[in-house]
Amino acid sequence: MTDLQHQPTAPVTERRSAARTHHGDTFDDPYEWLRAKDDAEVVAHLEAENAYTSARTAHLAPLRDTIFGEIKGRTLETDLSVPARRGDWWYYGRTVAGAQYGIQCRAPLDSPDDWTPPTLSPDRPVPGEQVLFDGNVEAEGNEFFSLGSFEISHDGTRMLYGIDIAGDERYTVRVRDLVTGETLPDEIPGTFSGASFSPDGRFIVYTTVDDAWRPDTVWLHEVGTPVDADVKLFHESDDRYWVGADFTRSDRYLVIEMGSSITSEEWLLDADDLRGEPRVVWPRREGVEYSSSHAVVDGEDVLYILHNDGALDFELVRVSASDPQGARQTVIPHRTGHRLLGVDTFRDWGVVGYRRDGLARLGMLSYTDGTVDEISFDEPLYSVGTGGNPEWAPPVLRLGYGSFVTPGTVYDYVIDTGELVLRKRQPVLGGFDPADYGQARVWAPADDGTQVPVSLVWKRSFGEPGASPRPVHLYGYGSYEHSIEPGFSVARLSMLDRGVVFAVAHVRGGGEMGRQWYEDGKLLAKRNTFTDFVSAARHLVSEGYTTPDRIVAEGGSAGGLLMGAVANLAPELFAGILADVPFVDALTTILDPSLPLTVIEWDEWGDPLHDADVYAYMKSYSPYENVREGVEYPRMLAVTSLNDTRVLYIEPAKWVARLREVGADALLKCEMVAGHGGVSGRYNAWRERAFELAWLLDVLGLAE
Repeated sequence: MTDLQHQPTAPVTERRSAARTHHGDTFDDPYEWLRAKDDAEVVAHLEAENAYTSARTAHLAPLRDTIFGEIKGRTLETDLSVPARRGDWWYYGRTVAGAQYGIQCRAPLDSPDDWTPPTLSPDRPVPGEQVLFDGNVEAEGNEFFSLGSFEISHDGTRMLYGIDIAGDERYTVRVRDLVTGETLPDEIPGTFSGASFSPDGRFIVYTTVDDAWRPDTVWLHEVGTPVDADVKLFHESDDRYWVGADFTRSDRYLVIEMGSSITSEEWLLDADDLRGEPRVVWPRREGVEYSSSHAVVDGEDVLYILHNDGALDFELVRVSASDPQGARQTVIPHRTGHRLLGVDTFRDWGVVGYRRDGLARLGMLSYTDGTVDEISFDEPLYSVGTGGNPEWAPPVLRLGYGSFVTPGTVYDYVIDTGELVLRKRQPVLGGFDPADYGQARVWAPADDGTQVPVSLVWKRSFGEPGASPRPVHLYGYGSYEHSIEPGFSVARLSMLDRGVVFAVAHVRGGGEMGRQWYEDGKLLAKRNTFTDFVSAARHLVSEGYTTPDRIVAEGGSAGGLLMGAVANLAPELFAGILADVPFVDALTTILDPSLPLTVIEWDEWGDPLHDADVYAYMKSYSPYENVREGVEYPRMLAVTSLNDTRVLYIEPAKWVARLREVGADALLKCEMVAGHGGVSGRYNAWRERAFELAWLLDVLGLAE
């Protein structure tokens, strides 16, 4: 019997006519019936797809197990994070071998002047340790578990936590008394992530979502009172705006933030009068984005405001907190190509984040003269950011650092001396040596002559990239001004150690090269995102880095839209394409304002419901509607989740059905209990990634 006769048979998706008419154009969508998520027939279809994918990839089971073992073997499974100081305690996390979820702990300070975090070791007990929250205990009995809110009150006596056990990103918030260990009666269902205590610990501020999963309302809950007595602090009726709220590091204000893709607005409430009237910082103006951070300069409450009002790459100004719409003092003027990202204020100094030459950077801001002193690093490609800095007046700044070849690193930057003190570097077991790997950036000419940056990572023992064609794993995203930073991945080593070169195409629509880079890859310029990725692949082929039969592509969510688009544009360039939670039925989704995210997305993609030009443009690239007859598609794998609220499972399900119509070898893997981020639990996530990497290696002919 031939191998072909042994091949399992792909599910056949029944065609059921469903006409959709807009702007005089009628599209017959034969697979729209798959939207009925709770219908037994739809569930059966998804399970049949899973069974088919399982059968088609059964031969990869040993490789999957090997890769899972490699990820596990390189990971220090029992480990501790670097403690961060808050109040009278050091807070840190534990992971334990065999346990899916993290454990949150704390230990007391030695003295009020103690700013040196204790060096923790998994094999030594921590004096005075308290286990605050064990995710493994809380997750018992649930297939999915996600922690969306977690905070300790300033006085250290109460803890709030928000749990999602379905994957739909709707969290139930509860409160625990850390003195008695008792879980209090307070239970707030249906919240968005990010609930927080007021500075005095009396109140919880949280947000809820509307039917389209848009955070639209901010609430105030007094601990110990019924939820139906909660006070509505703010409601945003405009469907284009998301709402959030948090307290300033100084504990002076509650900041209520709302924003669309292109416009933002903030309101302030005094933290000691949360039932008072909020006041607007700057009234919203279409197309103007801003964010504020509170500081005290020369005894006056001020706001440092980052904004793009007449400043494409943003500028930083300072205003009086009592009169924020009054006089503006320019602190950092606008500079084209020098994209200001954010300002973080402390009692005596601030930190500015910005992008220059395609890399994110940090600089220390002087309140006295507005100068910025950049914190420098040696590697040509790296990523850096602040994190774990809850205190208002610390003598050090906690930083997170890494690169494609340097594992995640925690530094404390000493303010007085400028010294970087290494606190921890992510351990990578199994003899890992960063010197065995190389990283570089090359530039690929796009169709219009724009130079597109492409980052490369490789293992040196296989030779330098470009010396001879190598297998390449090309990744891309390119939406929402999101930048793909040079970051380390343990799982990626399983590709690099088999001779694969990992590449990132930093295409337009992302933010790597400043705000204009983003503007040139959205709305009616969105096709630049797709053609840039194709240009990057062609450049890697033409320069001898690889050949079309040795290149695989990957992208997720909006990067999944990228994967679907490039599959239609240049199927001959790729041996295989992996699309994670892919946004491949974009036009159908963006036409329906009742779906999660749609209305706010109109600022990113355009409004095809009311604009015929946008409709025609989106229809010209939406992957589902542009699957081509008579073309040989690369091998395709789409991975999705039934409970994903951001990109619904129906999009890849319809897309795979359409691809099969034209003879494509397309697989669908649908997690039946998961959300947009996939399965929960680190071991489950490792197995999921091992499944994907094994498939990619099989496509590249490296499965043996």
